[in-house]
Amino acid sequence: MDEKDWALMKILYEEKSITRAAERLYISQPALSYRLKHLEEAFDTRLFYKRKRGIEFTAEGEYLAKYAEQMMEELQRTKDHISNIGQAVKGTLRIGVSSNFAQYRLPDILKRFSKIYPDVQFKVNTGWSTKIMSLLDASSIHVGVLRGDYHWRGDKFLLTKERLCLISRSEVNLENLPELPLIHYKTDTSLDNLINAWWHDNFASPPSVAMEVDRQETCKEMVKHGLGFGIVPEICLQPSDNLFVKGLSYKNNEPVLRDTWLMYHPDSLNLAVAKAFIDFLNQEPSTAL
Repeated sequence: MDEKDWALMKILYEEKSITRAAERLYISQPALSYRLKHLEEAFDTRLFYKRKRGIEFTAEGEYLAKYAEQMMEELQRTKDHISNIGQAVKGTLRIGVSSNFAQYRLPDILKRFSKIYPDVQFKVNTGWSTKIMSLLDASSIHVGVLRGDYHWRGDKFLLTKERLCLISRSEVNLENLPELPLIHYKTDTSLDNLINAWWHDNFASPPSVAMEVDRQETCKEMVKHGLGFGIVPEICLQPSDNLFVKGLSYKNNEPVLRDTWLMYHPDSLNLAVAKAFIDFLNQEPSTAL
């Protein structure tokens, strides 16, 4: 097996589908099937069985997929170590970033970091914080930016605190919210829990959900057209939105705040490129963010 075979087995095990695995690998299904047949011949064993919906791995196939994942991680650690031998800040920085932070803050941060360290390239994964936590657990990234509170055994420090806000096209009385249409959007569990905690602290009845949309930006557009109100993190609001914005508080007048953390394995500090990025955010957070 070589590096391509490791990637093939890892992705196929994740997808449990030859069609989806071929799409992720950017190869044809016949080419993937041929390579899998070659692997089965090389190990003289059946690696998986085809089913009506996808495939099911044999015990031998599962073992080989786990081996492939371990070998890819070891190869990446070797590449990191070799690029770090001279202690020069260069190479590839692997970052996982929650979607909102990636959209509104990350581009400027990477631009200014690149001016200081022009020999650094970036490999960025974005998504909900639960996904970023999984990437951290698997050591697939050097650092992760996560929003909300997550249990993490490694190192972390607080990047920002931001307030949750009510948005609407025109001014509204918060006491009337249960009777007004809410534009609800899909988001990660930590934000959902924070919104629900604030709502239950202030109201005895549930919100009147008028729409269920898939993205925060879609929610904002619906609100701009007067179709209801939304509850969003402050990070996504711009002066050009021309919306009524009200920072939310609990009954005890404490603001409803959401934390954003930088998390990383302690071993990442041994890599010059990762340490430089961590220091960049840690030493001057107000400037960096």
